[in-house]
Amino acid sequence: MSAHVLADSLELHVDADGLAVLRMRDEAGGNAFSQAFVAALVEALTALGRRGDVKVVVLCGLPGVFSAGGDRSVLLGLAEGRIAPYDLLLTRTLLELPQPSVAAIAGPAVGGGLVFGLACDLVFMARESRYGCNFMDLGFTPGMGTTRLLQAAVGPYVAAEMMLGAKYFRGAELAERGAQVNAVLPRAEVEAHALDVAARLCEKPRTALLLLKRALGLPRRLAFEEARTLESMMHEICFADPATQASIRENYLAPAPIIPGPQDPRP
Repeated sequence: MSAHVLADSLELHVDADGLAVLRMRDEAGGNAFSQAFVAALVEALTALGRRGDVKVVVLCGLPGVFSAGGDRSVLLGLAEGRIAPYDLLLTRTLLELPQPSVAAIAGPAVGGGLVFGLACDLVFMARESRYGCNFMDLGFTPGMGTTRLLQAAVGPYVAAEMMLGAKYFRGAELAERGAQVNAVLPRAEVEAHALDVAARLCEKPRTALLLLKRALGLPRRLAFEEARTLESMMHEICFADPATQASIRENYLAPAPIIPGPQDPRP
Protein backbone atom coordinates (compact mmCIF):
# COMPACT_ATOMS: atom_id res chain seq x y z
CA MET A 1 0.00 0.00 0.00
CA SER A 2 1.48 3.33 -1.06
CA ALA A 3 1.37 6.26 1.36
CA HIS A 4 1.24 9.96 0.50
CA VAL A 5 1.05 12.92 2.86
CA LEU A 6 -1.38 15.26 1.10
CA ALA A 7 -1.10 18.03 3.66
CA ASP A 8 0.00 18.44 7.26
CA SER A 9 -3.49 17.31 8.26
CA LEU A 10 -4.15 14.47 5.78
CA GLU A 11 -2.55 11.19 4.76
CA LEU A 12 -3.61 8.94 1.89
CA HIS A 13 -2.88 5.24 1.36
CA VAL A 14 -3.95 3.42 -1.82
CA ASP A 15 -3.34 -0.30 -2.32
CA ALA A 16 -3.15 -2.38 -5.47
CA ASP A 17 -6.76 -3.56 -5.07
CA GLY A 18 -8.17 -0.04 -5.24
CA LEU A 19 -8.70 0.50 -1.51
CA ALA A 20 -7.96 4.10 -0.53
CA VAL A 21 -7.61 5.14 3.12
CA LEU A 22 -7.87 8.88 3.76
CA ARG A 23 -6.78 9.71 7.30
CA MET A 24 -7.48 13.03 9.01
CA ARG A 25 -4.52 13.67 11.31
CA ASP A 26 -4.62 17.25 12.55
CA GLU A 27 -3.59 16.42 16.11
CA ALA A 28 -3.21 20.04 17.24
CA GLY A 29 -6.66 20.98 15.98
CA GLY A 30 -8.48 17.76 16.82
CA ASN A 31 -9.45 17.45 13.12
CA ALA A 32 -11.62 20.55 13.49
CA PHE A 33 -12.86 22.05 10.23
CA SER A 34 -10.72 25.14 9.73
CA GLN A 35 -10.81 26.76 6.30
CA ALA A 36 -7.48 25.20 5.35
CA PHE A 37 -8.51 21.75 6.59
CA VAL A 38 -11.81 21.82 4.71
CA ALA A 39 -10.05 22.96 1.54
CA ALA A 40 -7.56 20.09 1.86
CA LEU A 41 -10.35 17.55 2.43
CA VAL A 42 -12.39 18.78 -0.54
CA GLU A 43 -9.31 18.71 -2.76
CA ALA A 44 -8.37 15.20 -1.63
CA LEU A 45 -11.89 13.79 -2.07
CA THR A 46 -12.28 15.42 -5.48
CA ALA A 47 -8.96 13.97 -6.62
CA LEU A 48 -9.91 10.51 -5.35
CA GLY A 49 -13.19 10.69 -7.23
CA ARG A 50 -11.30 11.20 -10.48
CA ARG A 51 -8.94 8.27 -10.00
CA GLY A 52 -9.70 5.21 -12.08
CA ASP A 53 -7.64 2.95 -9.84
CA VAL A 54 -9.69 3.60 -6.68
CA LYS A 55 -12.73 1.45 -5.91
CA VAL A 56 -13.52 2.29 -2.28
CA VAL A 57 -12.55 5.15 0.04
CA VAL A 58 -12.23 4.64 3.81
CA LEU A 59 -12.29 7.77 5.96
CA CYS A 60 -10.43 7.58 9.31
CA GLY A 61 -9.49 9.97 12.08
CA LEU A 62 -7.03 9.92 14.95
CA PRO A 63 -7.13 7.32 17.74
CA GLY A 64 -8.42 9.92 20.19
CA VAL A 65 -10.80 11.87 17.97
CA PHE A 66 -12.51 11.48 14.61
CA SER A 67 -13.36 15.17 14.25
CA ALA A 68 -14.04 18.06 16.60
CA GLY A 69 -16.39 19.72 14.10
CA GLY A 70 -16.38 23.44 13.43
CA ASP A 71 -13.27 25.51 14.13
CA ARG A 72 -13.84 28.42 16.56
CA SER A 73 -12.38 31.07 14.29
CA VAL A 74 -14.52 29.86 11.41
CA LEU A 75 -17.70 29.86 13.50
CA LEU A 76 -17.01 33.40 14.67
CA GLY A 77 -16.22 34.43 11.11
CA LEU A 78 -19.55 33.07 9.93
CA ALA A 79 -21.42 34.76 12.76
CA GLU A 80 -19.70 38.09 12.11
CA GLY A 81 -20.23 37.87 8.34
CA ARG A 82 -16.49 37.83 7.57
CA ILE A 83 -16.58 34.33 6.06
CA ALA A 84 -19.02 33.04 3.47
CA PRO A 85 -20.56 29.66 4.39
CA TYR A 86 -18.62 26.77 2.88
CA ASP A 87 -19.49 23.89 5.21
CA LEU A 88 -22.06 22.48 2.79
CA LEU A 89 -19.35 21.99 0.15
CA LEU A 90 -17.58 19.43 2.34
CA THR A 91 -20.67 17.27 2.91
CA ARG A 92 -21.73 17.53 -0.72
CA THR A 93 -18.27 16.54 -1.97
CA LEU A 94 -18.35 13.39 0.14
CA LEU A 95 -21.91 12.52 -0.86
CA GLU A 96 -21.02 13.01 -4.54
CA LEU A 97 -17.89 10.84 -4.36
CA PRO A 98 -18.31 8.29 -7.18
CA GLN A 99 -16.80 5.43 -5.18
CA PRO A 100 -18.42 3.88 -2.11
CA SER A 101 -17.23 5.58 1.07
CA VAL A 102 -16.71 3.93 4.46
CA ALA A 103 -16.41 5.87 7.73
CA ALA A 104 -14.37 4.39 10.57
CA ILE A 105 -15.54 6.72 13.37
CA ALA A 106 -13.48 5.14 16.12
CA GLY A 107 -12.87 8.30 18.12
CA PRO A 108 -15.39 10.86 19.36
CA ALA A 109 -17.09 13.04 16.75
CA VAL A 110 -18.85 16.32 17.39
CA GLY A 111 -21.23 18.46 15.35
CA GLY A 112 -20.12 18.79 11.75
CA GLY A 113 -17.43 16.20 12.42
CA LEU A 114 -20.08 13.63 13.21
CA VAL A 115 -22.29 14.39 10.23
CA PHE A 116 -19.25 14.32 7.93
CA GLY A 117 -18.75 10.68 8.89
CA LEU A 118 -22.47 9.95 8.60
CA ALA A 119 -22.40 11.20 5.01
CA CYS A 120 -20.47 8.05 4.06
CA ASP A 121 -22.20 5.05 2.51
CA LEU A 122 -21.15 2.68 5.30
CA VAL A 123 -20.55 3.77 8.89
CA PHE A 124 -18.79 2.03 11.78
CA MET A 125 -18.72 3.55 15.28
CA ALA A 126 -17.17 2.74 18.66
CA ARG A 127 -19.02 1.60 21.76
CA GLU A 128 -16.88 3.67 24.12
CA SER A 129 -16.73 6.92 22.13
CA ARG A 130 -19.10 9.83 22.57
CA TYR A 131 -20.98 11.36 19.66
CA GLY A 132 -22.94 14.57 19.80
CA CYS A 133 -24.24 17.70 18.13
CA ASN A 134 -23.19 20.77 20.09
CA PHE A 135 -24.59 23.42 17.74
CA MET A 136 -27.28 24.58 20.15
CA ASP A 137 -24.78 24.85 23.01
CA LEU A 138 -22.96 27.37 20.81
CA GLY A 139 -26.13 29.32 20.12
CA PHE A 140 -27.01 28.39 16.55
CA THR A 141 -28.84 25.73 14.58
CA PRO A 142 -27.15 22.69 12.97
CA GLY A 143 -25.44 22.83 9.57
CA MET A 144 -23.72 20.57 7.02
CA GLY A 145 -26.93 18.61 6.42
CA THR A 146 -27.18 17.47 10.03
CA THR A 147 -30.93 17.93 10.32
CA ARG A 148 -31.58 15.13 7.82
CA LEU A 149 -28.46 12.97 7.84
CA LEU A 150 -28.51 12.51 11.62
CA GLN A 151 -32.17 11.48 11.49
CA ALA A 152 -31.32 8.81 8.92
CA ALA A 153 -28.52 7.44 11.11
CA VAL A 154 -30.11 7.37 14.59
CA GLY A 155 -33.83 7.93 13.99
CA PRO A 156 -35.88 11.14 14.25
CA TYR A 157 -36.48 11.08 18.01
CA VAL A 158 -32.93 10.37 19.10
CA ALA A 159 -31.72 12.89 16.51
CA ALA A 160 -34.08 15.49 17.98
CA GLU A 161 -32.67 14.86 21.46
CA MET A 162 -29.12 15.16 20.15
CA MET A 163 -29.82 18.37 18.24
CA LEU A 164 -32.29 20.22 20.47
CA GLY A 165 -30.52 19.35 23.71
CA ALA A 166 -26.94 19.11 22.41
CA LYS A 167 -26.95 15.63 23.93
CA TYR A 168 -23.94 13.32 23.69
CA PHE A 169 -24.33 9.55 23.50
CA ARG A 170 -21.83 6.75 23.69
CA GLY A 171 -21.85 4.50 20.66
CA ALA A 172 -23.20 1.69 22.84
CA GLU A 173 -26.17 3.85 23.83
CA LEU A 174 -26.91 4.69 20.21
CA ALA A 175 -26.82 1.00 19.34
CA GLU A 176 -29.29 0.24 22.14
CA ARG A 177 -31.59 2.93 20.76
CA GLY A 178 -31.55 1.39 17.30
CA ALA A 179 -28.95 3.41 15.41
CA GLN A 180 -29.04 2.54 11.71
CA VAL A 181 -25.28 2.33 11.17
CA ASN A 182 -23.45 -0.77 10.00
CA ALA A 183 -21.92 -1.71 13.35
CA VAL A 184 -20.98 -0.32 16.76
CA LEU A 185 -17.86 -2.12 17.92
CA PRO A 186 -15.17 -1.87 20.59
CA ARG A 187 -13.04 1.11 19.64
CA ALA A 188 -9.94 -0.97 19.01
CA GLU A 189 -11.82 -3.01 16.38
CA VAL A 190 -13.55 -0.25 14.41
CA GLU A 191 -10.87 0.62 11.89
CA ALA A 192 -9.81 -2.97 11.18
CA HIS A 193 -13.42 -4.02 10.68
CA ALA A 194 -14.11 -1.09 8.35
CA LEU A 195 -11.04 -1.99 6.30
CA ASP A 196 -12.15 -5.62 6.09
CA VAL A 197 -15.56 -4.61 4.77
CA ALA A 198 -14.00 -2.16 2.32
CA ALA A 199 -11.62 -4.86 1.06
CA ARG A 200 -14.61 -7.11 0.34
CA LEU A 201 -16.18 -4.31 -1.70
CA CYS A 202 -12.96 -3.97 -3.67
CA GLU A 203 -13.42 -7.53 -4.93
CA LYS A 204 -16.45 -6.40 -6.97
CA PRO A 205 -16.33 -5.04 -10.55
CA ARG A 206 -15.58 -1.31 -10.40
CA THR A 207 -18.18 -0.20 -12.95
CA ALA A 208 -21.02 -2.05 -11.23
CA LEU A 209 -19.78 -0.90 -7.82
CA LEU A 210 -19.91 2.78 -8.79
CA LEU A 211 -23.29 2.43 -10.48
CA LEU A 212 -24.87 0.78 -7.45
CA LYS A 213 -23.30 3.30 -5.06
CA ARG A 214 -24.87 6.12 -7.09
CA ALA A 215 -28.29 4.51 -6.92
CA LEU A 216 -28.17 3.62 -3.22
CA GLY A 217 -26.88 7.06 -2.26
CA LEU A 218 -29.71 8.96 -3.94
CA PRO A 219 -32.01 9.18 -0.86
CA ARG A 220 -29.22 10.71 1.25
CA ARG A 221 -28.27 13.17 -1.48
CA LEU A 222 -31.90 14.28 -1.78
CA ALA A 223 -32.19 14.55 2.00
CA PHE A 224 -29.05 16.66 2.09
CA GLU A 225 -30.39 19.07 -0.53
CA GLU A 226 -33.57 19.46 1.49
CA ALA A 227 -31.57 20.01 4.66
CA ARG A 228 -29.25 22.63 3.20
CA THR A 229 -32.19 24.81 2.17
CA LEU A 230 -33.63 24.83 5.68
CA GLU A 231 -30.27 25.06 7.44
CA SER A 232 -29.09 28.00 5.34
CA MET A 233 -32.25 29.92 6.20
CA MET A 234 -31.87 29.18 9.91
CA HIS A 235 -28.20 30.20 9.84
CA GLU A 236 -29.00 33.55 8.25
CA ILE A 237 -31.27 34.31 11.18
CA CYS A 238 -29.04 32.88 13.92
CA PHE A 239 -25.81 34.46 12.73
CA ALA A 240 -27.50 37.85 12.41
CA ASP A 241 -28.14 37.79 16.17
CA PRO A 242 -25.27 39.38 18.17
CA ALA A 243 -26.02 36.91 20.97
CA THR A 244 -24.76 34.09 18.72
CA GLN A 245 -21.26 35.59 18.57
CA ALA A 246 -21.21 35.96 22.35
CA SER A 247 -22.38 32.37 22.79
CA ILE A 248 -19.64 30.99 20.52
CA ARG A 249 -16.96 32.95 22.41
CA GLU A 250 -18.30 31.84 25.78
CA ASN A 251 -19.13 28.20 25.13
CA TYR A 252 -16.74 26.94 22.45
CA LEU A 253 -14.29 24.40 23.86
CA ALA A 254 -10.89 23.98 22.25
CA PRO A 255 -10.50 20.60 20.53
CA ALA A 256 -8.20 19.11 23.17
CA PRO A 257 -10.83 18.72 25.94
CA ILE A 258 -13.11 16.62 23.73
CA ILE A 259 -10.41 14.01 23.13
CA PRO A 260 -11.21 11.28 25.69
CA GLY A 261 -9.14 8.64 27.30
CA PRO A 262 -10.06 5.05 26.38
CA GLN A 263 -12.11 4.53 29.54
CA ASP A 264 -13.64 7.94 30.15
CA PRO A 265 -15.13 9.66 27.11
CA ARG A 266 -16.24 13.20 27.75
CA PRO A 267 -20.02 13.68 28.18
